[in-house]
Amino acid sequence: MDLIFLTASIPHTAQWNPGVGIVMILCNILAIALGKLTMAEPSAEPKLKSSKFFGGMGLSALLATTSLGHVIGFGVILGLANIGIL
Repeated sequence: MDLIFLTASIPHTAQWNPGVGIVMILCNILAIALGKLTMAEPSAEPKLKSSKFFGGMGLSALLATTSLGHVIGFGVILGLANIGIL
């Protein structure tokens, strides 16, 4: 009887597929754009070797924005999986 309640409380999670990857990439691009627009000094040291691909952002800004992008991404992926889109 206890196992029925335990299995009922496990949320549905999406298996990885290209759609999940595209959603995560889009969420990271959104977070990088938001970070670039709202950070006081996004180009602070240490610099990236190819920072032109990230709008001149420094390493710390890139790590911060992609971390936020992953948090947003897994929330969006779980939400889309929960309503049956992914």
